[in-house]
Amino acid sequence: MYDFDDIRPYNDSEFREAYYKLMDDPRFQDTVAKFLPNYTVEDLRRDFPKYHCVDDVQADFIRRWVELFVKHSTTRCEMSGIENIDPQQAYLFISNHRDITFDPAMLQYYFFIEHRRTSKIAIGDNLLKTPLLDQVGRLNKMVKVIRSGSLREKLANSQRLSAYIQYSLFEEKESVWIAQRDGRTKDGNDFTKQGLLKMVSMGHEEDLIGKIKRMNIVPMSISYEFEPCAELKAREMALSENGQHYEKRPGEDFESIKQGIFDPKGQVTLVLGNPLHEELDSVPADLNVNDKLHYICKLIDNQIYANYKLYANNYIAHDLMYDNQDYVEFYTEEQKQKFEQYLQRKAVVRDVPKEKMMEYLLRIYGTPVDNFYKNQNNG
Repeated sequence: MYDFDDIRPYNDSEFREAYYKLMDDPRFQDTVAKFLPNYTVEDLRRDFPKYHCVDDVQADFIRRWVELFVKHSTTRCEMSGIENIDPQQAYLFISNHRDITFDPAMLQYYFFIEHRRTSKIAIGDNLLKTPLLDQVGRLNKMVKVIRSGSLREKLANSQRLSAYIQYSLFEEKESVWIAQRDGRTKDGNDFTKQGLLKMVSMGHEEDLIGKIKRMNIVPMSISYEFEPCAELKAREMALSENGQHYEKRPGEDFESIKQGIFDPKGQVTLVLGNPLHEELDSVPADLNVNDKLHYICKLIDNQIYANYKLYANNYIAHDLMYDNQDYVEFYTEEQKQKFEQYLQRKAVVRDVPKEKMMEYLLRIYGTPVDNFYKNQNNG
C-alpha cells in the first residue's frame, strides 16, 4: 500500500553496495580517521567480507563507535530492565528524549552488551540534512521522520510512517525506538505527546487497545548526571519566552549532534520498563479515542517518571530554584559548590542575560524532582 523507500533503512540485500560507496567517500574516511584512530577505513574494507547482514555490521563496526562515545563522555553507565524483553519479540520503545544521538545510542549499547539484536531508530529528517548523514543513518537502522511540508503532506507522511512502524513490528518482527515527543525535552518535563500514539496507531481506532497491545510498548527512561547541550536548551527556552518563535541557525542541529555526543555527561542511567499489556486493560472502555490515547500516555509517563534516576545535581537545582533545603540530605556541600560552578560556566552566552540562563538551567535539572515525587504520590 505504501512506498517506504525514502524513509526506511537499507536492508540486508542493499547494505553491502551502500557501504562500499561510503568507504570511497573522503568525508567518511576523514570521520573514521578522526574518531577511530586505531581502526581505519582500510581495516573496514578488510573486515567487510565477513559481514553478511546489517546486524553483523552493527555488532562489530558500529559497536566500536558507540563504545568510543560512551567511554569518552560518561563516567559510569547503569542499565537495567533487559529481563523484561523477550529476544524473540519486537517492541516499540517509547523514550524520554534528552539528546538527539545519545538516547537511542545508549539503548543500542545495552543491546550490544547483552548480545541482543539492535532496534530501528526513528529520527527527524532535520538531523539528516547532508547526503553523508542520510547515508550513514540508513545504514544504521534509522527510520526517517519527515516533518516538513504542507498540512496535507504532513498527514500523508504521518500515515506512511505509522504504516512503516507497524510493518516493522508485525511483519519484519524488528523493534523500533522512538522519542515520546518531537524535539528534545528542554525544560525538564518528560511527557508523551498524544499525537505520537495517534500516529503509530493510525487506522486502528476501532480496536485501539488491541492494536497497541500488539505493539509491545516499552517505556524507556534515560537520565543524565549532566544534561547534554544544557546551555543550548536553556538559551532556546529563554529566547522563546512569551510565545516568541525561536529560529534555528543554519547547521545548529548538526552542532547539537556533535555537542551531544562529546559533552561530558557524568553518570548515565537507562531503564527499560515493563511492556504495556495488563495496564492497558485498565483503560475505561467508554472513553472516546482521544481520551483513551491520553490515558495511555499517562501509563507510559508513569513508568518513565518512576524509573527516572535523580542525581545530586537534580536535588541541588530544586533547592536553588525554591531557595530552600528540602533535599539537602541527597547531596554534600562539595557537590553543591561544584554544581554551582558548572552553572556559572553554562550560563554565559552572548544573547541571553545570565540570570535568565540560570533560571532555565535550574528548570532543566530541578523539574524532574517534582515529576518523580508527584508520580510516586499518585502511585
